[in-house]
Amino acid sequence: ADVDAKLRHEFRGYGANVIVMGKDRASLPPGALNKVDAILAGHGIRVPFGYVVARASDGQPIVVAGTDFAQVRQLDRWWSVTSWPPNGRSNYVGKPTQALVGTRAAREATRKGKPFELSFQGRNIQLTPVGTLHTGAAEDSRIYISQDALYAWTGVRPSTIEISVTGSAGDVQGIIERLAQVLPDAEIRPVRQITEGEARVLGKTHAALGVAVVLITVTAALCVLATFMGWVLERRRDFAIMKALGASEALLNAFFAAEATALGILGSFLGFAIGIGLAAWIGRVNFSAPVGPRFSVLPIVVAGSAAVALLSATVPIGLLQRVQPAVILRGE
Repeated sequence: ADVDAKLRHEFRGYGANVIVMGKDRASLPPGALNKVDAILAGHGIRVPFGYVVARASDGQPIVVAGTDFAQVRQLDRWWSVTSWPPNGRSNYVGKPTQALVGTRAAREATRKGKPFELSFQGRNIQLTPVGTLHTGAAEDSRIYISQDALYAWTGVRPSTIEISVTGSAGDVQGIIERLAQVLPDAEIRPVRQITEGEARVLGKTHAALGVAVVLITVTAALCVLATFMGWVLERRRDFAIMKALGASEALLNAFFAAEATALGILGSFLGFAIGIGLAAWIGRVNFSAPVGPRFSVLPIVVAGSAAVALLSATVPIGLLQRVQPAVILRGE
């Protein structure tokens, strides 16, 4: 569960896994954001985007996007940004609006990061670039301003909501179905590159962990078996004396099984302690975050280790039952 949570957290840094779009690129209804928030109920991040095609001073078309910068910083952690603009509405008449400018858009709209002007349907806006954006994708050709500033300038509402849903593939599909019910006029689809990639990585991780568990269990069982076989061979004289003194096979079997159980329990505690250290190291190396111990699984680990030890003891117990006191004590 911890591995799944860490992997899903890392995937959330690669952007949205669900997209809500107005049909035919139309703006979404005014209450769409509130409906999305109600369905997510804190189990995800949603970022609205509104788009217009403006004109630079030389007539070049440039895509301008309005968004919530605070949410974008959480959703698209993979963006390479030199400096983020603040959120909020500004008076676009006579007062520059701070903008995040894509690297390709910067070459067309501004020189050396100086303020520039854009026009949309006869309405102008003064923009001051406070940071540049580089992703290697379509974002590099856009200029980003706050959603409030875009609406004040153009009257355009968000047409897209990018959502990062926290949870499994089933949780994502459930959110999509519920969104389709409350937003019938919107197009809702998963980002398959993210969802399929996440499912593929999680599946391979589960398979690798499953194989590792099987190999570790088999190896541990063989080691315990070898240890118990050595015990029987080394202590067969002791067992022969016990049999000669009247000890029943049931008593000897119970004695040996108790030793096996004690060894399994001791090994489980030692392995659990070592596992905590290894998990913390793997978490720092792979996720740059600690992986905390889950003591709730300790009883399962103890029971499993004891069971493996008892199963491994069945062959040595069979040898123990064939010990003949007269033969052993005569030294034959």
